[in-house]
Amino acid sequence: MSAQPRPDPAEELECTVMAVPGMHCAGCMSKVERALGAMEGVADARVNLSARLVSVQHDPAISQNALVKALNGVGFEAQVRRDELARPVTNARPLLAPLAVAAFAAMNVMLLSVSVWSGAEGTTRELFHWLSALIAIPAIAYSGQPFFRSAWKALRHWQTNMDVPISIGIITATGLSVYEVVTGGAHAWFDGALMLIAFLLAGRVLDAMMRDRARSGVDALLSQAAQGAMIVSEDGSLDWVEAEGLAPGMVMRVAAGERLAADGEIMSGTSRFDQSLLTGETAPVAAGIGEQALAGTLNLDAPVDVRVSHAGRDTTLAEIARLMEASTQSRSRYVRIADRAARLYAPAVHSLAALTIIGWLLAGATVYEALVIGVAVLIITCPCALGLAVPVAQVVASGALMRAGIMVKDGSALERLAATNRALFDKTGTLTLGKPTPDPAVIASLPAEAASVALALASNSRHPLSRSLADALAANGDRAAKLDTVEERAGEGVFAQYEGRAVSLRRPESASGIAVSLDLGGGTSWLVPYTDRLRPDAAEALARLAKMGFESSIISGDNAAAVAEIARATGLEAQAGVTPAEKQDAIAQLQSAGQQVLMVGDGLNDGPALAAANASMAPGSASDVGLHAADLVFVQDSLLSVPRAVKAARATMTVVKQNFALAIGYNILAVPLAMAGQVTPLVAAIAMSCSSLIVVANSLRLARAAK
Repeated sequence: MSAQPRPDPAEELECTVMAVPGMHCAGCMSKVERALGAMEGVADARVNLSARLVSVQHDPAISQNALVKALNGVGFEAQVRRDELARPVTNARPLLAPLAVAAFAAMNVMLLSVSVWSGAEGTTRELFHWLSALIAIPAIAYSGQPFFRSAWKALRHWQTNMDVPISIGIITATGLSVYEVVTGGAHAWFDGALMLIAFLLAGRVLDAMMRDRARSGVDALLSQAAQGAMIVSEDGSLDWVEAEGLAPGMVMRVAAGERLAADGEIMSGTSRFDQSLLTGETAPVAAGIGEQALAGTLNLDAPVDVRVSHAGRDTTLAEIARLMEASTQSRSRYVRIADRAARLYAPAVHSLAALTIIGWLLAGATVYEALVIGVAVLIITCPCALGLAVPVAQVVASGALMRAGIMVKDGSALERLAATNRALFDKTGTLTLGKPTPDPAVIASLPAEAASVALALASNSRHPLSRSLADALAANGDRAAKLDTVEERAGEGVFAQYEGRAVSLRRPESASGIAVSLDLGGGTSWLVPYTDRLRPDAAEALARLAKMGFESSIISGDNAAAVAEIARATGLEAQAGVTPAEKQDAIAQLQSAGQQVLMVGDGLNDGPALAAANASMAPGSASDVGLHAADLVFVQDSLLSVPRAVKAARATMTVVKQNFALAIGYNILAVPLAMAGQVTPLVAAIAMSCSSLIVVANSLRLARAAK
């Protein structure tokens, strides 16, 4: 969104990120963006509702305090976040205790109310009313705080939100119930107030739990970097420096088995590095003096000295995290239908209740009678069913998918997944199993001596290809030969002496795809190619997606030859050698063309793409970053999980639409009855609860959605 007047594009804008924990719906998001956008000098304000953050691009002349005051002015507390990649505070946990108290109190008050409903009168009825009051009043005062605080902040700044009518209904119903108890009246509605709070909190907890997971991918990615490094001083001494204290020009000594804390250039030593962060390839990459080593990559073989070139927020790792963060912010602007209705809810309910009270007063009713009817309107119009329409359907569908081996990490992803029509697949570990194995025909054709020497050489290496070769030869019944002077050279292979001859297992000078070269000396050698097998049922899964209207293709960081082989096997178009940023750009281009993108990937390099796509999936074998960044994770080797998830997501959205129809239909029938005085606050609470139960029952049909 834009503000007027807009800052001069030639001027350099400053970005301020603020935590705004009070945001919980589209109405809140809109108020925050409007308040900041109205400030002179603000070019853009973008809310990340999942993380409760707002990113503001503004003229450097605008102070951060001014931005905070602008949000305070519309009822939202804000705090400038110093670390742009810090984890936000969880939002679900503070609601659990109020929910438990409200539910427990509601059950007890309902039990006490049974006798009153059954016709108890006189002293017995008064006793049960007093006991209900003693249970309900403290419970309402405690459990209603999330709504009371939110409503008070809004009213204090002459604003309104959906918590205002909810709070008015709760407080008025409780006050009238206390009046009934004190005066010995026949009715009290403590149970209605408690049920209202419990249902509202239940919906809010479900929503908060889903939102809390949205940013876990960034945290997993940042955990790939080391917490610090040993720095080599000019006099040769070593000192440990925290990652935050690293600066360009420092020299890190990185031992074998350690991760790098910063980007830099190798000054001495040669080793192999796990660089799947950038390429997605499982095979380690050799690097020596003058070559780059990146933060988060794992040094596999030998110690190296690395001169720091980029540290902290300037590393490649941090840049990928920022790409994921930006994608999450963009995606958070996809607002659920229930949230869109929130902006209209508060003024509509206020108007209905006020008109009801005024109408009954004009008709000759007493103030007490008019207030009771007004409270009934406030309670019966509570958006519990509307609020549960989405999260309950998501939870039931997520449970069904979980039983089918598919974990849904972000409930709102089902909504986005249902709308996707374009699928992008990573290659290694996604379309394939990510475990290259030697060609069985070549293994079987090796002479006994060659197989024996190959097994001995492979068993002396930690390289994944060597281990796979050793396993295949051992499974073939071969026995290892006895070697002399065995040496593994980083990035080259394994070298040894066998019966006076120089033998080796090394990277071939030229080969299409993944392979190793076995050299027995005297010009005798064999090329052992590797294949990364497709996941079972990959062809069937892709065919099912095509029938569902999907266009699919491959986008991978692997080399062109390896990608071309899988492209031929699947019949898909493919892009090879693609970086994380290029994957994200490709997704953005598809989205700008009006396509809804489903990204299926597993590697560290897929993190930004998984976050940028409209919906994303990863196999259970994925890296930590892939597992956290993806919306859904499937644990089977079969790719059939992808079309199954899409089918369940579409079924979920059908049920969600039905739930909305049921919730709206309930209000169309119930509100006129309440305004006509035909419904008491207790009946209103029961009706409201029944509408919610109907929505829940309809959602339970999704229990078999993943079949």
